[in-house]
Amino acid sequence: MNNGVYNFRLNLNWRLINTISQIDRFDASWTSIERKEGQSLKQLKSIATVRSVGASTRIEGSRMSDEEVEVLLSKINISKLEDRDSQEVVGYFDALDLISENYENIDISESSIKNLHNILLKHSEKDSWHKGRYKQHSNAVEANYPDGSKQLIFQTTEPGFPTEDGMRGMIDWYRNDHETHPLVKSGILSYEFVSIHPFQDGNGRLSRLLCTLLLLQNGYKWIQYVSLEHEIESRKTEYYKVLRNCQAQRPNEEVTEWVIFFLDCLLNIQKQLMAKLELQGSASNLSPRDKSILNIISTYPGIKTGEISKRTGLPISSVKRIITDFLESGLIERNGTGPGTNYRIT
Repeated sequence: MNNGVYNFRLNLNWRLINTISQIDRFDASWTSIERKEGQSLKQLKSIATVRSVGASTRIEGSRMSDEEVEVLLSKINISKLEDRDSQEVVGYFDALDLISENYENIDISESSIKNLHNILLKHSEKDSWHKGRYKQHSNAVEANYPDGSKQLIFQTTEPGFPTEDGMRGMIDWYRNDHETHPLVKSGILSYEFVSIHPFQDGNGRLSRLLCTLLLLQNGYKWIQYVSLEHEIESRKTEYYKVLRNCQAQRPNEEVTEWVIFFLDCLLNIQKQLMAKLELQGSASNLSPRDKSILNIISTYPGIKTGEISKRTGLPISSVKRIITDFLESGLIERNGTGPGTNYRIT
C-alpha cells in the first residue's frame, strides 16, 4: 500500500509493519527492565557512548579506534585537542551527552538544531567560521574511506533560500504530523536532513544525533544502551547505497528502502541489547564486579585478560581467577593459546 509521507512515497508493506511491531513489543516492557537492571545499564550506557562517538566520527573519516576514543574521553579536562579527529570526537560526545541529559527539554526547531551543530563543532577551529549557521556554499554527500579516497553519493539542496525553505518545511511537517508512526517519522527526518545537508560540514554526524534525540523523545529510552552509530558503521556500504538509491529519485522520491534499512538497524541493536540482558539474567548471582567483566567480554569479543585488567582496574591475577570461574560455568569460551589467548561469550 503506497502512502504519501511528507514529500515522499512510502510502501507500507508487511515487512515494514512487522519490523515496527517487533520493535514496539520490546519497548512496551522496557520500563520494568530498566528498573530491574539499573546498575548494569549504567555500564552498558558508558560502553554504548564510546562506541557511538567512535563509530559516528569514523563514518565521516576519523581514524580513532574505540579504545583511543575511550582514553581521550577519560582525559577531556586535561587533553589539548590539537588534531581534528580528537576535536570531532569530543564535540560529538558533548552533543550526545547534552541530548542524553536534556532530551525532554530540546524542541525540534531550527534554533535547537543550529545549537546542536554549534556544540558538535565547538572544538573544531577549522569549522569556527560556519558552526551553528546554514551553509554558504554548495556541498555534496561523499563517502570517506580510511585510505583517504572519497566517492560522491549525491548532490544536496542548494544554499540560501532552498536550504532555509527545506529545513523549515521538514520541521513543520515533523511537528504537525500526528498520524505517521514515530519510528517512521524519525527515519524520514534523518533522511531528509542528510538530503538537504543544511550545514557546511557535520551533517552526517548531526543526523545520527537527531535520530537519538527523536527516539528518546518518543519513548524509546533503550537507545541509550546500544549504539545505532556502530550498527550503521558496520553497514556503511549498504548505508550509502540505500541513501543513493532513494536520493537519485529526488524530488518526491520513494523512500521505502531507506525506512526499512533504518528500522532494520534499530531492530538489530535492540536484539543485541536483549542478548546482553539475557546474559546478565543467566549471571544474576554474580557480583557487580563479575557482571562488569562479563559485560566487557560481551562487548569486546576476542578480548585478552590484560585488556580486561586495564578496563576494570583489577589486578590481572584477579581477572584470571574470575575468567577461570566463567569458563567452568560455561558463560564464556577461550580461543587461541599462549599470548594470543582471548575470550568471548559462548
